[in-house]
Amino acid sequence: MAAQRRQPRSRPETLARRRDILDAAVEIFGSKGFAGGTLQEIADQVGMTHAGILHHFGSKDQLLIEVLQHRDDTDVADLEGQHIPDGMPLFRHLVRTAFVNAHRAGIVQAYAVLSAESVTDDHPGRAFFEKRYRTLRAEVAHAFEVVCAERGVTEPATVGVASASILAVMDGLQVQWLLDPSAVDLARASEFAIEAIVSAVLTPQPSPLAESAPSAQT
Repeated sequence: MAAQRRQPRSRPETLARRRDILDAAVEIFGSKGFAGGTLQEIADQVGMTHAGILHHFGSKDQLLIEVLQHRDDTDVADLEGQHIPDGMPLFRHLVRTAFVNAHRAGIVQAYAVLSAESVTDDHPGRAFFEKRYRTLRAEVAHAFEVVCAERGVTEPATVGVASASILAVMDGLQVQWLLDPSAVDLARASEFAIEAIVSAVLTPQPSPLAESAPSAQT
């Protein structure tokens, strides 16, 4: 009698398997980096073979990109249209994200490690992070424009600097928190910094550091 043909794996099972691989990759890349973490280690963690990982993702580089995209998709999964809002709701979303991140150290660690690694030559995640920061800076800047227009505030020249600063503060606080979570309250510190930067744009005050700041070289 002919051997019974194996039934193809259903789509829900495939999606669940891919999610298991992504979760394992987050852990491995987060603890060892992209270069140090191997596909075999990821495969061992989910009870698969190296070839099985490649079957689902094609290459280690592609797995990395999907890990990064998975992280961003998770941040907006509960939002309307799966996209961050505009105007003041965007800044509130960033604060909520910091509070959520305080309870998912593994994902935060993987992001911190991979974003730092991406500045090196030929890193497969570099294009992803370049685009991500470029997009986020533009979205935060547009949120500032919306809020300024709503409140009748003339858009200040500091919008671009403020947009980059918010992202830098959030990422920098994550590193400090990962190194010493007992000393840094990730959620509250992020909330304080974001509120301070938004206030500085909407109600600019004379800089207390102006006298000590070095003059620009011409």
